[in-house]
Amino acid sequence: MSLTIQHLMDIQHALQEKYKGIWEGCSPETAKNHLLYAVEEIGEVSAILKKRGPEAVAENADVKARFCEEMADVFMYLTDVLICCGASAEDFEAAYRKKADKNLKRDFVSEHQHYLEEKK
Repeated sequence: MSLTIQHLMDIQHALQEKYKGIWEGCSPETAKNHLLYAVEEIGEVSAILKKRGPEAVAENADVKARFCEEMADVFMYLTDVLICCGASAEDFEAAYRKKADKNLKRDFVSEHQHYLEEKK
């Protein structure tokens, strides 16, 4: 079974309930902290890619498992940010689809040509 955004949110709600009074919880006031935790976890993902390389993630089951565990942490904290800010799965899914549609129609090379040109 594939995870949906709603599944991720349900899991995070269950974890927040289990650790109520131990973890800081999800509220608008804690959203920034959850985002910072996600950034910390992204740092751990980056360290794996830097130190082991993407080839090791693709080819070594142990490295892939560690990489996926850290990516799960990233998704968990980002999901908490959505919850803290009162965004629903439907809110996020609609925004994601809209942004993806926009990106599918864009020409990034033309839009960023000025970055690709050599300075004289």
